[in-house]
Amino acid sequence: MSFDAPHEAEQTADTRIEPGRAYGFFTDTSVCIGCKACEVACKEWNQLPAEEGGLSGMSYDNTVDLSATTWRHVAFIEQMDHRPDGETPEFQSRWLMSSDVCKHCDPAPCLEACPTGAIFRTEFDTVVVQQDICNGCGYCVPACPFGVVDLDEIDGKAHKCTMCYDRLKGGLEPACSKVCPTDSIQFGPIDQLIPRAEGRVAALHERGTTDAYLYGAPGHPGATGGIEKLNAFFLLLDRPEVYNFPAAPTRPAERIGTALGTGLAAFAGLALVATVLLGDRR
Repeated sequence: MSFDAPHEAEQTADTRIEPGRAYGFFTDTSVCIGCKACEVACKEWNQLPAEEGGLSGMSYDNTVDLSATTWRHVAFIEQMDHRPDGETPEFQSRWLMSSDVCKHCDPAPCLEACPTGAIFRTEFDTVVVQQDICNGCGYCVPACPFGVVDLDEIDGKAHKCTMCYDRLKGGLEPACSKVCPTDSIQFGPIDQLIPRAEGRVAALHERGTTDAYLYGAPGHPGATGGIEKLNAFFLLLDRPEVYNFPAAPTRPAERIGTALGTGLAAFAGLALVATVLLGDRR
């Protein structure tokens, strides 16, 4: 695919996209306004159908979660300030809004679980599913600790965010971050995004928002259990579970040794019991 502006990302994200460098998203939830422009842009660029059923009845959230056809999901979390006497105040205390997406983990559990090589790491350090190679086995679905990967009911293949791989190859910024009006979703090289995010956390702490922290950056919550970093990491204002994120995600590959050892021990125990019982009969 060719584009008229091969390095457009330099104008839109102040980033020149070059193969061999790790790129990602820093999502600052403290400035997300819940406009859902990222959801719309993602569906429009990737030609994803709208979710069926209309309004969900859950606040202003009509998509509810990520799926095979929803690769960006803006969560609306309404937190009420309850009075000591048990009464609820007239107005809510705050909204927590966050645009969720595939984390493009490093290393990626979904990629490790894929038996056909359909999931691969690109030259931009992002993780992409090739539907023409995917056999629909679904091993990647439970392997993802964030519940991102999903099988499509129509083609039976695994689908998720590609971080606009086709746009990156053309030198364009991903569609979702390009349309974000508040720069809640920031795209760029990971080695530049992390210090920028740490500076943002420090600035919020100075202003009194001491509950702000990073999730998914190296050395922070979310980068646990064998996952060194998330190439889509977040600034959060409450516990990870509030945003439907696991507090300490893990790679299934990290548990293989323990599970194998337990299985072998159980097998050895059963063999020993069988030997004793057969010996007694003789």
